[in-house]
Amino acid sequence: MYRPRLLTPGPVELHPRALEALVRPQLHHRSEAARQIFLQAKAGLEAAFKTQGQVLLLTGSGTAAMDALAQNLFAPGARVLVPVHGNFSERWAKIAQQAGLEVERLELEWGRVVRPEHLESAQGPFDGLLLTHSESSTGALNDVRTLAQTFKARFPEGLVVVDAITSLFVSEFELEGWGLDAAACGSQKGLMCPPGLGYAALSPRAIEHLKPRGFYLNLAAELKVQSTGESAWTPAINLVAATAAVLAELLPRLPQHIALKQQQNGILYATGQELGLKPVPEVKSPATTCFYLPEGVSYAQIKEAFAARGATIIGGQGQLKGRAFRLSLMGYSDLYDAYAVAQMMREALRFD
Repeated sequence: MYRPRLLTPGPVELHPRALEALVRPQLHHRSEAARQIFLQAKAGLEAAFKTQGQVLLLTGSGTAAMDALAQNLFAPGARVLVPVHGNFSERWAKIAQQAGLEVERLELEWGRVVRPEHLESAQGPFDGLLLTHSESSTGALNDVRTLAQTFKARFPEGLVVVDAITSLFVSEFELEGWGLDAAACGSQKGLMCPPGLGYAALSPRAIEHLKPRGFYLNLAAELKVQSTGESAWTPAINLVAATAAVLAELLPRLPQHIALKQQQNGILYATGQELGLKPVPEVKSPATTCFYLPEGVSYAQIKEAFAARGATIIGGQGQLKGRAFRLSLMGYSDLYDAYAVAQMMREALRFD
């Protein structure tokens, strides 16, 4: 009676161009055809990040790109400031700690965003600032451009590194233009491809500051070969082909696509307001909606109600586990999908 709908903030509904690319015959990753596809994907990603530096394609999730940036941009013992206001900013703190960095946590209430005054009150000096642009565990969107300006006014030699995993292709984003030095993303979010690739964007300044560490996630080793269309180790070449295929269609109309994602999310939040739901985020990210559970209703009830209508949703994480639920149209969807999901919300959340 209902078609399956994936309404989670990753993985997401796949773009048709990704599906087409994935059913092509297997390429050998060292062939000329594969090199051309790799270069096409790389150039498209660099255009999406709006960088004059390089974007490196890593076989792994977006977290692999975050890990690589933390390890390769900072020497052990470097002092970094990490605002923590959700599950994924918490992940930044854990990654930095595992990389041997001295982590200064800036604790904020989950759902809040980072403000310039928060950074101004932090006791430096700092070698870097690790930010989450779209904190999809709470649905909050940080103004990373203003935060980068605030941080660099105090610590001009510091590096600003951003988790853009659920903001790229969904929100406006610029690397150097916003004063950012590096950023991470993943294939299974706004790019509408399957999981399996991490994208590590490096500005020219970040490339100059590389302090290569590790074996598999050594970014200096990747820099040497990726400009030729290869990677240091065997890449997920099928996913690289999917990346290239989606970018070819998405980039020419990226502003319209971003506007659609904002409109879709607005429709879902408006429907939540109509139903008396309380939103979690202080500033809403277009990547996902996040609502507190209605009083007396469990997440299991809501999950089951959506599942009965063919939809998969996701609950809260960390501090919000058992307290919130999330919906996302970050994947391949159009305006009328948003209206369909809004009606589904009205039906699924009727517990009287």
